[in-house]
Amino acid sequence: MIRALYDWTLRLADHPRALWALFVVSFIEASVFPIPPDVIMIPMILAAPRRAWLIAFTALAGSVLGGLAGYAIGALAFETLGQPILEALGKADAMEAFNARFNGVGFWAVLVAGLTPFPFKVITIMSGWTGMPLVTFILTSILARALRFFLVAALLHYYGAPIREFIERRLGLMFTLFCVVLIGGFAAVKLL
Repeated sequence: MIRALYDWTLRLADHPRALWALFVVSFIEASVFPIPPDVIMIPMILAAPRRAWLIAFTALAGSVLGGLAGYAIGALAFETLGQPILEALGKADAMEAFNARFNGVGFWAVLVAGLTPFPFKVITIMSGWTGMPLVTFILTSILARALRFFLVAALLHYYGAPIREFIERRLGLMFTLFCVVLIGGFAAVKLL
């Protein structure tokens, strides 16, 4: 099923309304869809490198707005379903402690999920579920997704098809390593 979704998403890159398709895929990927927008972005940019920045911006806008939808899912579903169940089980206090811990590192969680292959939708929903401050969520989502999509656009714009394999196979790993080094650096500075 995932392969069929992947192939369908890839075919959207050739559609006459590919920018709209990219926006929709970016939107739903940030809240429920398993295929990342890169699948459409990469062939679109390779076909029209002069439009790389517009394509990256479209993915960014769709992803951030989709992230807000994921945030709403977490906020609304928790209030209607999760909270009553936890209260009935006597676990409401444990949930408050988890929320405080998650929101204490929320900036980093959203940043890492927005940059790396970690499913962004998980963090968008958790951010709403834990009541992360909306401004923090939005600004961090913009930062993370802009870094990711505009870096992909820049690499494809300047290096073209030869960089495609690197992006598809190794860019997620590079972002993950970058986040580990960045967080480790901040932790080391804090400890010193």
